[in-house]
Parts: sequence; C-alpha cells; structure tokens
Amino acid sequence: MDIILFFVLFVLFVYVFVSVTITSLHKIYLTFHFSMMLWPICQFAIKMVDAPNVQLIYLKLSFVDTCLLAVGWLLFTIFLTGQSRFLKTKISLLLYVPALLAATCVIMNPNGKFVLPLQGSYIHRYYGPLFWCIITILIGYIIVSLSIMSRVLLSDKAPRIKTQVKQVLKGIIVMTLFILLDVILNVVLYSFLPVITGLTSFGVLLSAIFFVIAIHRDKVFDIVNIAHQDIIDTIDYGILVLDDNDIVVEINRSLLPHLDLTIGFRFDIANILTKGQSSSHIDSFLQTYLNYPMERSAIEMKFADGRHINMQTAPITVNRTRVGRIITFQDVSELHRLMEATNLQNEILQERNRSLINIQNELSQTNQKLEHMAITDALTGIYNRLYLTQKLEYEVLHHIKYQMPFALILLDIDYFKLINDNYGHLVGDQMIQSTVEVIKQSLRPTDIFARFGGEEFIIYLPQTSPSQAKFLAERIKSTVESNKLIAKKIPYSLSITISIGLLSITNFTLEHSKNPSTYLTDLLEAVDKALYMAKDEGRNRIVSIAR
Repeated sequence: MDIILFFVLFVLFVYVFVSVTITSLHKIYLTFHFSMMLWPICQFAIKMVDAPNVQLIYLKLSFVDTCLLAVGWLLFTIFLTGQSRFLKTKISLLLYVPALLAATCVIMNPNGKFVLPLQGSYIHRYYGPLFWCIITILIGYIIVSLSIMSRVLLSDKAPRIKTQVKQVLKGIIVMTLFILLDVILNVVLYSFLPVITGLTSFGVLLSAIFFVIAIHRDKVFDIVNIAHQDIIDTIDYGILVLDDNDIVVEINRSLLPHLDLTIGFRFDIANILTKGQSSSHIDSFLQTYLNYPMERSAIEMKFADGRHINMQTAPITVNRTRVGRIITFQDVSELHRLMEATNLQNEILQERNRSLINIQNELSQTNQKLEHMAITDALTGIYNRLYLTQKLEYEVLHHIKYQMPFALILLDIDYFKLINDNYGHLVGDQMIQSTVEVIKQSLRPTDIFARFGGEEFIIYLPQTSPSQAKFLAERIKSTVESNKLIAKKIPYSLSITISIGLLSITNFTLEHSKNPSTYLTDLLEAVDKALYMAKDEGRNRIVSIAR
C-alpha cells in the first residue's frame, strides 16, 4: 500500500511540475509535496529490510520528515495568507524550535523513550512517552495553521484569496484526520485491533490530490504571483486588480484616497469615465475595454479639480487564459504643467537643435574625410598600404574558404630616381600621378589598387586565374609604357617603364586559414621576390610565379 501511494504521489508531483506556470508559491508547494512523499517510501522501506538497525534509520527518517512537514505546513500557510513579512523578523526563528526539538528526540531516541522494537523488529513497535510529546508538537503546528487560516476567512480579504485558503484548509483537515486515525487505531488501540497499514500515507495522498485539483482547476496560486498586495503597495501609481468578472481583488494604497472602491464589489469603468473630461476617445476606449478584454488600452482624462489622469488597462493571463485585469492610474498633472511651462522655450530649443544638427552634420562630414584620409594615399588618391593589408587578410580567408584563385601584382617604376634627380620631385610626383591614372583605366571594378611605398604599387586581383592575371599584367605594362607626360618647362614628353612581379594563387590548404596574417606576409614576400627578379633581369618586364 505504501509503495503504491508513493508512486501516485510521485506522479502528482510530476504532473504539477509540467502542467502549471511555476510561481513562488508553486515552488513552496512542490517542496512540501516532496516532503509528503518521504513518509510512504520510508514506511515501505521498513518492511523491506530485516536488520533492526536499518529499520530504525528509516523509521527515524519518516518521523523527522513529519516534523519538517509540520513546519512546512505553517510556512506554506504564512506565505499563502500574505503574511510572509513576518518571516523576516527575528521572532520568526521561534517557529522552528519545537520542530527541531522533536526531530532531535526522534534521532537520539534516548533509552528507547521514543520507540522500541517488538519481537526484535521495528515493523511492530512500541511508542514511548517522547512519541506523544512529538505528536503534541505536531498538533500544535496544525492548530496554529488552522488559526491563521480561520482569521483570513473571517477578514475582509479578497474572495480569490479566501478561495485558495479554503482549498488548503480542506487539505490540512483531510490529512490531519487520517494521521489522528492512524495514531488512534494503530497506536492507542494496537493491542485490541489488527494493524491497518497506510492510513497516514493515504491521508497524505488525499490531501495532495485535493491540492492538485485546486491548482490545476482554479489556478489558486497564480494570481498571488501576478498582483501581490505587498508589491503593488510600494508603487506610486494607483493600481486596481480585477478578476475575470470585474470584481475588485486588490487596491493599492496609492489609489485608495482617489477612488471610492471596496474589495469584493464590481468595478464600473463607465462611471469613472463620466467623472473625467476627455476627448471622443471615450467611446473607442470603452469598446476595446468591454469587447476586447485581451487587448491593452489607455486613455487620458482631465477631472474637475484640474488633475490629468492617465488610465491604462491590461489583461492578467495564465497559460493564455485571462484570469483578471489590471488597471493603472497615473497622475500626469505635473507633466502637463511642465509641458505648458516649456512651450515658451520651444522656439529657442528648436533653434538650438537646428544648430546642433548642423554641427553634427559637419562633424559627420569631417569624420568621413578623416576616415578617407586614413585609408588613402594623399598624393595619388588610391588606397594606402595599411588599408590593403587589412583588406587582404579578409579576402585571403574568403578565397581559401571557397577555393577561388586570386593574384597579386607588385610593380615598381624603373629608374624613378633619375626622374627626381634630373627634373625635380614635383615632376616625379606628376609622373606618379599620371602613371596611377593610366593603370586605373586598365583595371576591373573589383580590383584593388594601392600604393605600397615610394614608387611601388600593389594590385589585388580577386577571382582571377593565372592566365587572366598574366593578361592584365601585360596590359598594365604596355599602357604605362605608352603613356606620355608633358611637364612644364620641359620641351619634350616623358615616359617610363615598369617592372612587374606577378603571383597567382590557385592552391589552398586549411593551414593557411589558421593564421591569415602569416600567410599574407608570405605572399607579399613571394611577390616582392618576383619583382626583384624582374629588375635583375633588365627591368621593363614581368616575372610571374604561381602557388
């Protein structure tokens, strides 16, 4: 019987856990439910072992659990009735003292004054005087719990709170009756009647079933978590909590002085709206409020005393089912006064805003110019070396990932020092600018052209095969060679040639992607060697290598 009841309790525990939205009170109840499961499993374990000392351990554990259960009942009652603030006081520690003393007596069992075995086994046992002391302590906890609940039922608390207290009260009464019946039949009348097993376990099960039905059907714990009085009383806004029939459930302290409302009475929103002067939004607001209760709505009203009140309504839902409604009242009179007072300053503020916007636009343009300067070469207007190396790290990874060929061209103007020495640096700069312009005309829109340093330039050719790269390099070389520069004070045109190092990359490994910076450095060194080979072989030529 005990093991069957344990499994039923376990199934109920799992059912509550998976079928409801877990709130603070649900967590407390699940802890309490878990404690209830220990009694039947310990009673079952006593009958399954033969060693008396092991039987005694299970017996002690079951009664220690009963002591904890009594404290759990009281704490659960305190939380449920909204008196949890009491637990924050030092005097609340006294609640645990009787249960701890009882548990200590159970564990120590001095001279067998709590329990003794009969016929060498604790399956049948004799309870001593300490047992009755423990029973008295447990009954005391139950009496205190019943007293707290009775006072709540006789108070002016909201009907929903009284409903949940009634459900828990019935559960306590059911379990208490079965425990007392177990004590009377199996302890007091032990010598006259056969042992009836599982009475306490059955009482625990009935109590749990009672709670699970109430939790699932009435959702008695959910509204406490949503609109607890202790929380809403600390908010400056006026807060009104209604149930699904528009019956007043809670009113916080901020709202009480302004509206003549009483908990338990029906809330008439139309009556509130007629007291305030509002625009034609009243009809729209009322229609939403009455016909679409799952939607949020808001309206602002001006009362005869000059107050401006912003009223907002929102549904309270549990598992997509509306269980009530919350209405907030915010006094925005001060806000209106401040708005009227600041209207005189609006033109000045608007003018300042326009000035700030202009300054912001100027700063944005300046930032764009600075960003452009940071990545471009001042003389030629093309990208600089810093930008190219940063861009190439990303591009190399991209080409490795998709196994796409690409190429690098590193070129140098032949004998550029002679131009500077013979014609001056200004002519040299003009030659560089002219060369850059003709090279740009030979490139594709996707190619990236950058000044590598001095008279050296680098071109990145994405998604380019070796044959395509060779063709582009030849076109660049011939275009530069045919370019003529006409400079001031020089009676004839100037022309130059260039040496080109070409590196085509078609093979990739995963090792390259692990350190793209190192791989890029290796590529730049390779194309640089190709350029110097072109210079060593007589300049005005292309040296091409592939990887």
